[in-house]
Order: sequence, then C-alpha cells, then structure tokens
Amino acid sequence: MMGALLVLNAGSSSLKFAVYPIAEDTLTPFVRGKFAGIGTAPAFSARRRDGETLTWDQVPPLAKNTGHDALIPALLDWLKAQLGDLPIVAAGHRVVHGGRFHDGPARVTDALLAELDALVPLAPLHQPHNLAAIRCVATAAPDLPQVACFDTSFHRSQSPLAQMFALPRHLTEEGILRYGFHGLSYDYIAGILPRHLGERADGRVIVAHLGNGASMCAMKNRRSVATSMGFTALDGLVMGQRCGTLDPGVVLYLMQEKGMSAAEISTLLYERSGLLGVSGISNDMATLEACNTPRAEEAIALFCYRAAGELAQLAASIDGLDTIVFTAGIGENSASIRARICDRLLWMGVKLDAAANAKNALRISALWSEIEVLVIPTDEEAIIAHSSRVLTTDRCDENTAFPDKAKP
Repeated sequence: MMGALLVLNAGSSSLKFAVYPIAEDTLTPFVRGKFAGIGTAPAFSARRRDGETLTWDQVPPLAKNTGHDALIPALLDWLKAQLGDLPIVAAGHRVVHGGRFHDGPARVTDALLAELDALVPLAPLHQPHNLAAIRCVATAAPDLPQVACFDTSFHRSQSPLAQMFALPRHLTEEGILRYGFHGLSYDYIAGILPRHLGERADGRVIVAHLGNGASMCAMKNRRSVATSMGFTALDGLVMGQRCGTLDPGVVLYLMQEKGMSAAEISTLLYERSGLLGVSGISNDMATLEACNTPRAEEAIALFCYRAAGELAQLAASIDGLDTIVFTAGIGENSASIRARICDRLLWMGVKLDAAANAKNALRISALWSEIEVLVIPTDEEAIIAHSSRVLTTDRCDENTAFPDKAKP
C-alpha cells in the first residue's frame, strides 16, 4: 500500500507534526515540523528528511489570532503540495489520557471521543487540545482514518497494587487510580533498548523523562512496573510549571484558609508552580542554569533532589537497578542536571564518566559504575506512526521499526 501517515501532537500553544511513509521498513519521516506560539506569536519550522528547510506560504498567514482550527486544514493542504502524488491515508494523534481500559492505541470513533471527553478534567492542559486536533482533521478530511495513541496505555501493565491509592474502595472502583503518563516516550525507549543493551534490556531499568513535563518509569522486561505520575500529570517530580508531589493538606489549606477556588488552585498548581514558582524567573531549565541567582539555583537543586529521591524509590519496585536512561529535553541535553542527580545516587553504585556526560554521549556511566547510565533521545511521533500503520494498514512484521514488544 502506497501512502503516508500524518502524526499530530497538539498542545495548547503548539502543534507538532510529522509525515511518515507506509512503504518503507523504517520510520523516518518525509517531513517533520512544528507550529509554536499559537495564539500569541505563531512561528513555523519544518524540514525534509534530507535537511532542507521548508517555509509556510499558506492561507491563513501566521497571525496572532490564528488557532488550531485554521492551521490544521491549512497544514493538510500544505502537506499535499509537499508530498505530490503520495496521499495521506491515516492520521495518528497523541492523546494524553486514555483512562483505565485502554492498554494500546484505538481507532477514533464518536463513542471513543465521548469517552475521552470525560477524561478532560484529569488532563486539563493537554486533553482538550488533543481532542480538538482530532475533530479538526475529521472536519477537513471526514473519510481519513484516525488513531488515538494514549500516554497512559503503557502503564496498564502495572499490578493493581501499583495503581491504587489508599482511598475507600468505591472510589478506586470508580477510577481514581494512578494512571501514569509519558507512556509514548517510554514505549519508544522500551522498543529500542535492545539495540543498546542486548539481553540486558529486559533487566531492571528506570527511564527518566525529564522536560517541562517530567516523570520516571521503572521497567522489567521493558514493561511498566511503577511510575512517578499518578491520577493526573501533576504528581511526582518537580516540573517546569507543575508542582509535583504535594501533601493534599496543602490544597485543603489553600481552600479553607486562603479562600482559593478550585479554578485558582488548578492554575496555581498547573501553571505557576514548579521551576517557575520556586525561581520566580522561568520554567525553562536552560534559562535557569544560565541565571546564576540564588533562587534559580534553589529551583535547580530542588528539581535534582526530588528526581534522585524518586528514582531511588522506584528502584524498590523492581528489586534493584541495572540501568538508568535519561531522555526528553532536559534529560537529553543537560549534562549538569544528569550529573547532579547521579551524584546523589553514588550510594547505589552510580558513577558517571564526566567527559562522556559532557558530550551527551549514548553511554555516560564510568567503566566501574555498578549501574549503566544511558542518554537516549525519545521519539513519540515514531511510536504514533507505528501504531497508526498497524491499525489502519495491517502492515506489521519483523522488519518494521517497532516489532511487537510483548514478553512472556
């Protein structure tokens, strides 16, 4: 079957896209790009696989009030010009929350959209935009098959115990569980680990997805055993603007003593906390590392302190640790953050090779380190493309980029 797969990852102010060939055995996109600053100062960037830079010359032009609903139909037209006679035959989307029953990707239907709409309160920063992108594509190309790929699905392999809160059982049965997120990133890392570790890939691995949103996942046999995020994407590590783990008594105090509404608390915890809240400067780690101010340093120190503590806790869930993998924006690019986290794990036998770490090398652990430490770039779009190809074209064999990762 000839054709191409469109992958969309829609955020509140951004839209990432990539187009992959169906006929090729590896998932290298024809085109990859991004709209940033949607709603304020939209900017477009894109490249072909040969490195050629592409420009946006469509209607509408990129204006302050240009939203996703106008950009997505225009993007489809722009891509037709880029692809020539090669048609787009399916679209795959990142959807942050899939709930408790989806352990893999799903074809989009009206019933599925209604189900996913009900999960918006659990992922208010992401879910509305993910679903809006699906609806925009359906309006512009109603006959195009679409696939939803969930960040929560990868973690459905966890035991019931790992997913429970110590709440009355009827609340657990209603779905108040630890869902976990960043599953597309973890799925990608799990898929390529054998290339770097061989049989050791099925050992005790913790992947640290460190970016503006940050979490960790403990794996055995390349399946999720435990993760730092819980019911919502607020839990766990310190993030760019999110607080991470918080005593629920703080929320009660803010309501009862400070008179804050649920909406005000939501804004505080999702948008004004984390690195931004502690530093008072920025949610961007690179900006804080360049600041050289006490509050910037304190925000960085808290990020690393909490990350090391969370990693050590997750190691207990998999009976020890063989390998740490750093990924995502901070994990892939900040040698100093990796070093500061690993310095707190010396007692576990973690030792970095300073020169390799400074170069963002694949293997950054010292030869005498008891635990191997890797830096592996993630590729969530490749996972979405693979899933979309499987569900819409029935093309999946051992030569594809991501063969079945199921383990006995």
